[in-house]
Formats: sequence, structure tokens, C-alpha cells
Amino acid sequence: MASEFKKKMFWRAVVAEFLAMSLFIFISIGSALGFNFPVSNNETSTKSQDNVKVSLAFGLSIATMAQSVGHISGAHLNPAVTLGLLLSCQISILKAIMYIIAQCLGAVVATAILSGVTSSLPNNLLGLNSLSSGINAGQGLGIEIIATFQLVLCVLATTDRRRNDVSGSAPLAIGLSVALGHLLAIDYTGCGINPARSFGSALIANNFENHWIFWVGPIIGGASAALIYDFILAPRSSDLTDRMKVWTSGQVEEYDLEGDDMNSRVEMKPK
Repeated sequence: MASEFKKKMFWRAVVAEFLAMSLFIFISIGSALGFNFPVSNNETSTKSQDNVKVSLAFGLSIATMAQSVGHISGAHLNPAVTLGLLLSCQISILKAIMYIIAQCLGAVVATAILSGVTSSLPNNLLGLNSLSSGINAGQGLGIEIIATFQLVLCVLATTDRRRNDVSGSAPLAIGLSVALGHLLAIDYTGCGINPARSFGSALIANNFENHWIFWVGPIIGGASAALIYDFILAPRSSDLTDRMKVWTSGQVEEYDLEGDDMNSRVEMKPK
């Protein structure tokens, strides 16, 4: 792990995650905090909010950021995705930890800036995820698990280097998966599927009610997707030794993500 810690590409990737996460949060949550349609408890205080608009904003911002920094960091932009790729043995434990820290910091910084920009909005909770009326904790947890499961499954399948049938844009496919998750979950939980995104809003709004759902749900969904894809749908031939090598040093023949050649970083790019 120490050798990985000393590499410039490692720190470039961490900075890229922070910057891309900040832009993603500012754009996507900002789209839901319009002055014409202020949001409070997953509902607008005036006219009905356009869920399609918000879903597309989240999806397109993820696709844009993935296209922008995918060759540097892989553009995870989500602790659940990072966990899925860790369990799939595509990144090291050290990189996963640093990515998650960078993602959370980026979300907090972006939400704090949005707090200043939208300070005059009434009942402004800064995109806080919360359970809608009539939805209990178990139901909300189930929604978060399913929505995150399909996202991480899409990431793993779209970026699988063993495939030669992916001819379209991987970032766009993943962005559409994010939009799909929001189309499902906005009316139930406000759609977390990203613990860092939920943490930023909860911290700046100082409201952690039911916040555990937006960590536990995505973690279960992301881990389940990784294990099912890696061991059932598309098993890998690598043995335990190779997997341990990735977790400790981040270097393996199939997923050599630590080289100085930026073209070797393929997490968000089809083969």
C-alpha cells in the first residue's frame, strides 16, 4: 500500500474524485432547488416538481463527469460504486478509502456552496434525503437497495474489460442508470443511492433523521451487485492470491490501474 500511496497518479485520481463529485452535487442538487419549485420533505411547496428533470440532471451530470475524469480516477463518484469495484477486485483498499473520503468531502463542499446560493429559499433542506409520507424505514431501505443494485450492476457490466460487445458510451449508460434509479426512488426516499451525496445534505442541513438508511441501503445494494456479477453472472478466473494483490497494491494484470499511462485506466471506458 505504501508504494501506491507515493504515486502521483494515485493523488491525481483522488483529487479528480473530489472535484468531479463537487461539480456533480452542485449541478444535480441545484437542479432540484429551483426558486420556482422549492422542495421540502420530498415535496414541493408550490407546483409539482418535474421528477424527470431532476432525474436527467443527476444522470447527465454523472455521465458528463465520467467522461471528464473517467480516464484519471474511473469517476466512481459514489461510495457504493467504489465498494462494488473493491469487492470486484478492481481497486485497492487504500484507494477505496481515499476515494470515499474525497467523495464525502466533495459532497459537503458543494452542498455548502449551494446553501449560500439558495439561502433565501424557504424550508430549504438542500436536497436532504428523507422518507416520504407513508413509507417506513424497511420500505425505504428496500428501495435504496434495489435502486443501487441496478446502478452498480450496470457499472460492473458496462466497464468489464472482458466484453467486446460494448460499442456505445459507457459513461452515458451509467448516467442513464443513475437517472433510472431516481425515476424509481425520488417519490419514496428522495433517492439516495449515493451515501456521500446523502451525507453532504444531512451534514449541512444538520438533519440525520433516518440517515442510516442512505448508507446501509446503498452498501447492501452495491455489495450484492458486485458479488452476484463477479461470482454468478460473469465469474472471473483470478484466484485468491491475485485478489489479495489488488486489495493491497492495486496491481493485477487484468486491471492494472496504477500505471502512469493514463490510457490504462479503463474503469469508465468500454474496451
